Amino acid sequence: MSSDQYSSLNLGLHVADNSNNVIKNRKLVVNLFGNDLEDLVAGEQVHGSNIKVVTEKNCGQGAREYKTSLSQTDALITTEKGVLLSSYYADCTPLFFLAPDIPAVGLAHAGWKGTVNKIGQKTVLKMKEKFDINISELLVGIGPHIGLCCYQVGENVIDKLAESFTKWRSLLQKQEGDKWKLDLTKANLMQLQEIGVKNKNIISSDLCTSCEEDLFYSYRRDNGRTGRMASLIKIR
Repeated sequence: MSSDQYSSLNLGLHVADNSNNVIKNRKLVVNLFGNDLEDLVAGEQVHGSNIKVVTEKNCGQGAREYKTSLSQTDALITTEKGVLLSSYYADCTPLFFLAPDIPAVGLAHAGWKGTVNKIGQKTVLKMKEKFDINISELLVGIGPHIGLCCYQVGENVIDKLAESFTKWRSLLQKQEGDKWKLDLTKANLMQLQEIGVKNKNIISSDLCTSCEEDLFYSYRRDNGRTGRMASLIKIR
């Protein structure tokens, strides 16, 4: 429904797209899950590490209006059937979690700030705390995001990375001057493996949102004027 830089399936309400178009787009997508838009839950997404335990009472928050999103929340977890968790992206890393033994599901939004703050690791530990999941059986998906091929960062990012990861140098590829390229996939893998998530239980996309112009929105490639993809997960 969306057009111009938001063409064609922008799902983000926090960009300058027409909100009516976004709602139509969202309805098309949630219907594929057998849900209504009122089943969807979204966080405000501030590149932090706040995790919200979502229940049926939260359904509809952030579904039609961005201002009703769960405040300052970048990760959502639930054990309730039919609740459709959602998160929104245009280069950041979408993380999907499934604990089949409970069952429990979760989503985390991991840009460089979320990755450095180990939001993926914190989400898993929160699922352990709240739902008593078996971390060794947890299934994780790392969705398309900006790849090492395109993600150049500066010293401000490197300094934060060094504070969080003992093997931070292995996450970087040196460029000219004081620039590096950052491997978000490896950084998220490393923090998940650190707490006992098995490598065989992690699936990672090799698609770069910046490279694949025909497939993805990219905040960096499009200089900030672009739409948002969504990650969605629920318990059936």
